[in-house]
Amino acid sequence: MKAAIYGRTVNREVRPYIKELFEKLRLHRIEFTLNEKLKERIGDSFDISDINTYPDQGQLSNDIDLMITMGGDGTFLDASCLIMNSGIPVLGINLGRLGFLARHAKEDIASVVECLAKQQWTKSPRSVISLQTDKGLFGDKNFALNELTVNRTDSTAMITVHAYIDDVYLNSYWADGLIISTPTGSTGYSLSCGGPIVMPGSKNFVITPIAPHNLATRPFVIPDYSTIKLRVEGRSKRFLTSLDSRTVKISKGDELTIRKGDFFIYLVDLGNIDFMTTLRNKLLWGLDRRN
Repeated sequence: MKAAIYGRTVNREVRPYIKELFEKLRLHRIEFTLNEKLKERIGDSFDISDINTYPDQGQLSNDIDLMITMGGDGTFLDASCLIMNSGIPVLGINLGRLGFLARHAKEDIASVVECLAKQQWTKSPRSVISLQTDKGLFGDKNFALNELTVNRTDSTAMITVHAYIDDVYLNSYWADGLIISTPTGSTGYSLSCGGPIVMPGSKNFVITPIAPHNLATRPFVIPDYSTIKLRVEGRSKRFLTSLDSRTVKISKGDELTIRKGDFFIYLVDLGNIDFMTTLRNKLLWGLDRRN
């Protein structure tokens, strides 16, 4: 087995966990490679002169069996741009805070690597959102694992987002913005704006307004075979649209066409961690004595 390790920020507090990961991978004879920036940032602290690297841009080589991310959910989402449609499964070790994607605790590195070595894991397919525009925004990375977001920029005034589903008019959202999330993204930005939690594999999109002016406007769940089209208006001539953590500016009148992507991102599921276990752990469900 060969693993690609991806990380971004490396502060003093997390270095012992990165070192432990390297040691456990070597103990179980799992070959690994690092992204260039990670090796550069830890090169003076670890004996890794013999470890190969891969570029932080582009796609991974065909000999990679698994990716391990070291960080939070943002790191995991960045790594998805390297994986794209390769089918390489990803396991996230959480060095951040909440961590719905990077759901394995840093204290469990030894047991996580042991499960990988013993092949005690499965792959969980997660759907992605695909964006098409006349301007070819985002190039070949025109997809999101969590969500697409349209936001205002350089103004405190609300924007108006005209939304259509399968070419049928749905609503004009007067709001700070609009989120179109996958089931995976339902525990992210959408959740913080009042959207529902959706089980992975439920084949839905969630449309969630950001601070809507009309209080009767609520999140809306639709099947993911639908095509969503958005147009944005407002006092400003420019607006922001984001795919996960990647953001570009769009102009008034630009049309965004959103569909389900034609590939999946695969998450590594260990035997003792599933989606509902993650929800209970991250949202502290069941800790209230009344439950």
